[in-house]
Amino acid sequence: MGTSNQAVLEGALAGLRVIDLTGVVLGPYATQILSDYGADVIKIEPPSGDIMRHAGPMKHPGMGHIFINANRNKRSVVLDLRQPEQREQLLALCKTADVLTYNIRPASMARLGLSFDTLHALNPRLVVCGAYGYSEGGPYSDWPAYDDLIQDAACIPWLMTQSGSPEPRYVPATFADRVTGLNMVHAVLAAVIARYRTGLGQHVEVPMFECLLQFVLGEHLSGETWQPPIGPMGYPRMLSAHRKPYETQDGHLCALMYNDAHWQAFLGLIGRADLFQTDARFRSHADRLQHIDALYAFVAEYMRTRTSAAWMKDFTANDIPVMPMMKLDDLLTDPHLTATHAWLDIAHPFEGQLRQLRPPVRMSGTPTGVWRPAPRLGEHTQEVLNAL
Repeated sequence: MGTSNQAVLEGALAGLRVIDLTGVVLGPYATQILSDYGADVIKIEPPSGDIMRHAGPMKHPGMGHIFINANRNKRSVVLDLRQPEQREQLLALCKTADVLTYNIRPASMARLGLSFDTLHALNPRLVVCGAYGYSEGGPYSDWPAYDDLIQDAACIPWLMTQSGSPEPRYVPATFADRVTGLNMVHAVLAAVIARYRTGLGQHVEVPMFECLLQFVLGEHLSGETWQPPIGPMGYPRMLSAHRKPYETQDGHLCALMYNDAHWQAFLGLIGRADLFQTDARFRSHADRLQHIDALYAFVAEYMRTRTSAAWMKDFTANDIPVMPMMKLDDLLTDPHLTATHAWLDIAHPFEGQLRQLRPPVRMSGTPTGVWRPAPRLGEHTQEVLNAL
């Protein structure tokens, strides 16, 4: 584990100061990635703190697990922006910053006296990035947005029913928040790079609905890609009810026969090598997609005849993509994560030992790292404000 000084000297974003007004998951996830790259992220919290501080489990009040896992490498400053004096302190910080991020609606920012025009006049080089539910200018613009609602807007629960779920379901993760957070990271960096050319910051809008929709429609726009359409929406391989882990004699296994070599190898293993030439369903990738439901069901029938270990051995020997079906607890002892030192033991001065997942991106010249653990509420208020 590095120190904050190492981040200043070594990180790819060393010297980039980010004023972070975001809360919950979307914005904090994005700004944590920036801070993992070495940016100086100053997290501005209301006196009550980011709401995710209070989502358990937790050892101490205000230090919930989701907060800890989305706010490392940041400094926490408490400001009540409804108080004129404390709003002025924020504006003074903005004069020193490169980026300001927020995830409330622009109208709410304007009511706080923090519109883009105000911030741009104060610091023309400031990149102001807002991530919120829906892009401005449409009938949904003022609607509240949370992960569940955005998953629905992008058809996720409905798609679940089309692929075999007996009822509509959300993805059991903050899927919309984190997809949008990743978009927020690259949008901020693109605006910072543009500033080297123009000398000016700009307002950057990162809407959850449109970001998740781009993610989903990459496959599912399908025949509607053309005008007039050449087919319906929906990608058959993703929507097949048989696209799921295969049941074996003693459990489940995740395997994928994708290209010609995979299918030839699988058919050889089950003693049906002739089918690759004689059964039209197997002849090409296009043919296989056309009959994907039947082929998944065909594989499933054979997978039930042997143990997971036997299939793993033969699939691996024949270069067929395969993974055991993982459970959450399996990750703690996963041999790959162990070998690559993906788990870090972080000493927190108040929480004790914490387990953290190492930043997934590795850079040879400007390392990523955990420079400081997640802060207590207002831990750095005096340190940051005194520096002004």
